[in-house]
Amino acid sequence: MRAASLFATVGLLASTVLADLDPIVIKGSKFFYKTNGTEFFVQGIAYQQEAGGNGTTGASASGATTYVDPLADAARCQVDIPLMKKANTNVIRVYAVDPTKDHTTCMQLLQANGIYVFADLGNPGVSINRDTPAWNGPLLQRYEQVIDMFSTYTNVIGFFAGNEVTNSLNTTSASAFVRAAVRDSKAYIKSKNYRQMYVGYATSDDANVRENMANYFNCGDQSSAIDFWGYNIYSWCGDSSFTQSGYDQRVKEFSTYSVPSFFAEYGCNTVQPRKFTEVGTIFSSNMTGTFSGGIVYMYFQEANNYGLVDVSSGTASQLPDYGYLSSQMGKIAPTGVNSASYTATNSPTSCPAVATATWAAKASPLPPTPNTDLCSCMYNSLSCAVKSSVTTDNYDSLFGTVCGYGGGSVCAGIKTNPSTGTYGAYSMCNSTEMLSFAMDQYYKSQQNSASACSFNGAAAVKASVAAGSSCASLMSQAGPSGTGVVSSNPIGAAVGSGAAASGTGSAKGAATSITTPDHFIIGMLAYITVAGVAGASFILL
Repeated sequence: MRAASLFATVGLLASTVLADLDPIVIKGSKFFYKTNGTEFFVQGIAYQQEAGGNGTTGASASGATTYVDPLADAARCQVDIPLMKKANTNVIRVYAVDPTKDHTTCMQLLQANGIYVFADLGNPGVSINRDTPAWNGPLLQRYEQVIDMFSTYTNVIGFFAGNEVTNSLNTTSASAFVRAAVRDSKAYIKSKNYRQMYVGYATSDDANVRENMANYFNCGDQSSAIDFWGYNIYSWCGDSSFTQSGYDQRVKEFSTYSVPSFFAEYGCNTVQPRKFTEVGTIFSSNMTGTFSGGIVYMYFQEANNYGLVDVSSGTASQLPDYGYLSSQMGKIAPTGVNSASYTATNSPTSCPAVATATWAAKASPLPPTPNTDLCSCMYNSLSCAVKSSVTTDNYDSLFGTVCGYGGGSVCAGIKTNPSTGTYGAYSMCNSTEMLSFAMDQYYKSQQNSASACSFNGAAAVKASVAAGSSCASLMSQAGPSGTGVVSSNPIGAAVGSGAAASGTGSAKGAATSITTPDHFIIGMLAYITVAGVAGASFILL
């Protein structure tokens, strides 16, 4: 029996290798199968127990920062994947995966069932937060690890760099940090010579920001623009219609969009059961010329009541919604074009104008690429630094104190201003490094007076380390006040946690940059410390 089992396993693995799915590629505003050029439409299901979908970012809707990796549970996948296939599914979206775990069985099962994957790059504890956004070393490291893990699977279409990070007029500045994440994720894929995998974004259906959002991520330098656009939309409730739901207006708005767009989430649940009458419209000729299908939210039944299947008892119990979805998906037959006969004619949009009331992020310049070598060099060069005994709970007040000196000039090297595209060279460093830099700037401005490196006992003079040639080059670009532009690109190199994070022991991880309007709000500098290892949680200070 053991021999038979072994041979069966070997046979399964061999057949899976032979059955690698044809990669999906992008041409213009459409997806295509790479080999035969047939247009590809997303017939998807969101496959994750609650972890950041349906309008949440960072922590899950319940506030938790832990998550269950759905593609690391082989037993669960063996039950769920055939059920999703039975519902005519060819795509799943996963919101949080653990790149340190083994995903082989689930990914092979997806391959065998003809199912592709879109994966979010963050997780509930390590992602770009809309209220205090940042793009830093631990975030980049997390994104790179997820890309690495998925790079060997041909059924991975691409990644979401963020999900509804900007969802209101007062969070538009956060989009600059997401666009920086798009830029660096795309650059990383290219630097590793991976096969073509794409990076996009999933937005909310908020009338106040949706047009500017779509334009912002599509405009300007295409090296930092999204490859595809995901639209989370819940406007079709019950027995609605193409016009009543507003789908007709969305088609009009995206008819000239230059990259593929699709519904990254859909499935309003205000009318129960969900009969998914929108499916026929989404995959009809009214929409397939503009949108490339959509992803139903969601597979697992949870407190939010969006589930298709209930697994709480240990088995997979199909809910009424599953039956309705299966029936509707079984009726669709979307027709498209062949890539050989398709000519892309749409062009990138114009960037939204920065205006106080409506949009607060320039598309260029963007936040700098995280460079932990630069941060380590800077920290080692300092003569005044925050003490390792000071907890991060005290950092907020310390930032407020030191950045109040000199009209905020000592914090110029860590300041960020998305509305003007101004970013300090050290704004992507961790909280200990940034705070120490600001303290050292003040210390030097006071001619190294011993009392200037006290901050009520929170800081102390330390021995600086002479910069080697590589450090000297980096810091020369940053300039003495940290306001220069560092052109050296660390993408493709190892991204660590920074010398200060490990050297001082006080920072539990990397902090976000201090995001301000045209001036510092002294004493009210909100920031987040992100754990320096993938999977650890945000600490809100």
